[in-house]
Amino acid sequence: MKKRSSHADRWLLLIHQLPPKPDYFRVKIWRRLQSIGAVAIKNSVYVLPFTDEAMEDFQWLRREITAGGGEATVCRASFVDGMSDQQMRALFRPDHAPAARPAPDGKVAMSKRGRTWVTRPDVHVDRIASAWLIRRFIDPKARFAFSEPKAGMVRFDMYEGDYTHEGDRCTFETLLKRFGLDADTSLRTIGEMVHDLDCKEDKFGRPETAGFERMISGVIKRFANDDARVARGAELLDTFYESFPAAQQRSRTH
Repeated sequence: MKKRSSHADRWLLLIHQLPPKPDYFRVKIWRRLQSIGAVAIKNSVYVLPFTDEAMEDFQWLRREITAGGGEATVCRASFVDGMSDQQMRALFRPDHAPAARPAPDGKVAMSKRGRTWVTRPDVHVDRIASAWLIRRFIDPKARFAFSEPKAGMVRFDMYEGDYTHEGDRCTFETLLKRFGLDADTSLRTIGEMVHDLDCKEDKFGRPETAGFERMISGVIKRFANDDARVARGAELLDTFYESFPAAQQRSRTH
């Protein structure tokens, strides 16, 4: 339980600028922000309710950003321009907060973990890969349903879903873009393979795609149950992800 400050309804802001490279550092900072529950309200501006714990989290993050060659400032605010205190509080209330809040740059920050993510039954490559991405990088406590959506569920890879095909992007690529994960070159590589298989084209033509397709096809043939497909697919995708040089570099620096 977080200790609340005597200053009710006051906010902590982290304003930062990250260096363009290396990619893994940008992803690392984004994950840190997600893990402490910070919400993006503007480009490179994150907010938390003022608590002693939140101040400590932001100060450690500020030090990490500056040590990595970026710039960061932590400050307190009695209000946030363009938003009322009531609107701000709603971002952190599980019963009112939406699944995600878009930031002006198109990226998204989760305001609640452990949501139920729903998609169509009989999952194939895009939905298997998207489920892995959600649980590993976006919502570690995510639950999945393969049915008609109900109130409060987050819809993915389905008609009029919250996260689905956008433009020429498959759902996996949409999730990368909207959650700011596209700086991770290993995830982009997986996204390119998923794109070519799901969209049935050769846009990226990666040499690994044929082997990836055979393994995913094997999962689909072996398991009729969607939960089993997602679980087995996650094991394969974990292995794929860790096999890329960028992921190995991240492991050495953590």
